[in-house]
Amino acid sequence: MRLTIIGSSGSVSGPDSASSCYLVEADHDGRTWRVLLDLGSGAFGQLLRHGDPTTLDGVLLSHLHADHVVDTAALHVYLKYGPGAPHPRVDVYGPDGTQTRLAQICGDSDTPDDQFRVFTWDPAAPVRIGPLTIAPFVVRHPTPAYAMRITGPAENGGGTRVITYTGDTDACAGVAEAAEGADLLLSEAAFEEGRDTVRGIHLTGRRAGELARGAGTRRLVLTHIPPWTSPATVHAEALTAYSGPVDLAEPGATWAL
Repeated sequence: MRLTIIGSSGSVSGPDSASSCYLVEADHDGRTWRVLLDLGSGAFGQLLRHGDPTTLDGVLLSHLHADHVVDTAALHVYLKYGPGAPHPRVDVYGPDGTQTRLAQICGDSDTPDDQFRVFTWDPAAPVRIGPLTIAPFVVRHPTPAYAMRITGPAENGGGTRVITYTGDTDACAGVAEAAEGADLLLSEAAFEEGRDTVRGIHLTGRRAGELARGAGTRRLVLTHIPPWTSPATVHAEALTAYSGPVDLAEPGATWAL
């Protein structure tokens, strides 16, 4: 599997990055399978740097806040009116209410049904897309939200690897279960210790490090960092709790597993 950062800014797009969007790819049966994890503000334009959007095999939405879903409207326009359009529908997975949310974003007069097939996450029913298996886990956020545990083929062809994406969450049993033994933990770290004391919304760098340590993950990548949060601060916080490699997600960065 390969993970590429399309956008890593949290809550809003920033001067150096679009909002949350991550591309996971895996080669299997003579082709490359491609899924997006979230599609936040400004991300669609950056996605064009990394291939043809019409080749996406799925869009996986962690939750329905705008900084994770709003550029589904841009994808809808591209599929319906872009070069070679209209294109086949793309499967979209998300929480209950995703169909209504997409209709709001795409516009009441332009139903998303013609370009998207919408499915609701079921924690008891992992989703299979080509060689990828995606298991959703309920996490702690003010709106229904899911972490995703993605299992796929190793880049060198030997066995499988696991990427866990936390989505937006505070520390909870669901995200800990999703992260257990992951080869790469893509974890939000929107809050700073001592500055952001409200609970039930986001992780700090330290809490992301504690999550990685407790789950025994092999690498931690910090993402969803708003423009007003210091990447250096959350990175340093993570290192106080986790002794493995810690990276900051930056647009264009890629990890091969």
